[in-house]
Amino acid sequence: MFTGIITDIGTVTQTRQEGDLRARIQTAYDTAGIDMGASIASDGVCLTVVALGPDWYEVQISAETVSKTNLSTWSAGKRVNLERALRVGDELGGHIVSGHVDGVAEVVSVSEEGDSTRVVLRAPADLAKFIAPKGSVALNGTSLTVNAVDGCDFGINFIPHTKVATTWGDVKVGDQVNLEIDTLARYVARLSEMHSS
Repeated sequence: MFTGIITDIGTVTQTRQEGDLRARIQTAYDTAGIDMGASIASDGVCLTVVALGPDWYEVQISAETVSKTNLSTWSAGKRVNLERALRVGDELGGHIVSGHVDGVAEVVSVSEEGDSTRVVLRAPADLAKFIAPKGSVALNGTSLTVNAVDGCDFGINFIPHTKVATTWGDVKVGDQVNLEIDTLARYVARLSEMHSS
């Protein structure tokens, strides 16, 4: 479990195909405090640590995960949002995030509004019904509040802090973004389907 509050921006230093995709991510985390097999959300995808070094960790990524996320675009130099798994007693500053990405949204517009940046994204049609104004979504692992919804398009405003503390300061039109819908929205939709049938 995660909260969607990013605690480091890592850098992919290498990727290689060895049956599954394997990636090395450089991090500011104290890797001496990371166990083999630990879960780290990397751009919102819960990945298992399979190797560790002084300032890096490696993860193995299945073909299924690659097919449902933007991880196929990872290459050396890519900056990624990182969050370590939630521990009992940690502050829940965002919302409950599983690290199980539902699909990929596309950035369709970026505009400045005062000090904030407004980003409009297009969700896959089968996921758009789960996105509601003032609801939560996780985008590349970041817990965010939806401002507006128009069909499959939804808008998010990024404040200056978020643009600096995450990779959202680099956002551009055409970016493919890992989207995890709010678990609560999924269950509410499922219950209403069951009651209407």
